[in-house]
Amino acid sequence: MSTISIYRAEFLTFSSHGSRPRLKFQRTSLSPTMKMDSKSMERVKKEELSIQLQTPSIPQLENSRPSNLRFDRLQPSDQELNQDNRLEFGKFVAREAVLDEEFWTAAWLRAESHWEDRLGERYVDNFKRKFAEQEFNAIKGRYKGQQGQTYACVVTVKKEERSVKRTVLKSVVGTLDFSIRHLLHGESFPGEREKHLFCSINRTHMNKYIYVSNLCVAKSARRQGIARNMLNFAFESARSSGVELVYVHVNRNNGPALELYQNIGFEMVEIASSQLSKQQMYLLCYKT
Repeated sequence: MSTISIYRAEFLTFSSHGSRPRLKFQRTSLSPTMKMDSKSMERVKKEELSIQLQTPSIPQLENSRPSNLRFDRLQPSDQELNQDNRLEFGKFVAREAVLDEEFWTAAWLRAESHWEDRLGERYVDNFKRKFAEQEFNAIKGRYKGQQGQTYACVVTVKKEERSVKRTVLKSVVGTLDFSIRHLLHGESFPGEREKHLFCSINRTHMNKYIYVSNLCVAKSARRQGIARNMLNFAFESARSSGVELVYVHVNRNNGPALELYQNIGFEMVEIASSQLSKQQMYLLCYKT
């Protein structure tokens, strides 16, 4: 995605993720039984201030990765996967992820994209790992299904080479999510109604659409058509499911993402909810 993150990627950085993590600082305290002269007390106060400014505590991260993840696992062959829905282009193949290791690598790509502009900051690796663990669990959770939705995590992997054996982690170079959904009653486009706690899903064929999110490409593999072809994979999935409309949210300040979608043929939905305006987001639509 340049980085693509989309709504919530080149992570083209097309994404709007929450606020920057806040660090808590440790304080040292003096024992009431200690005796010090004024010079010693002044030195201690300076040391205390230095500790407060220089020693942020490292967040405690829960280990939510499954214990059976094999980071040395080789990428399976096409024959082993036996997938009909795949899109080959250049040196790559776009298809639906099937292995936990592929889900984890997709989550890690999203974490790297999210933190790409903050690589010089301390403890970024800890936050990236936390982000990846949460996203891995989210991907797995989405596959359990939500009412009225069908979900898929798409990955782009390097094509097989007879003399080359790659691990899953070194084979996956891009990722994208899409889900097939239905509009709620009263909606003409996703998110039109800001309050719909008691709105039912309008389950008619005409109200089905595909929603795209979390598009990102590894930094080393950008500008090779990966983002565009993963979107093409989503478009083909839409056509085969009888869906005509594909939607995506993009941050208004994300120039690279907006340019990509515009070049592909996405058009801006002129009417947007006030909530989208507050979040500085655009809703784009592509007709298959």
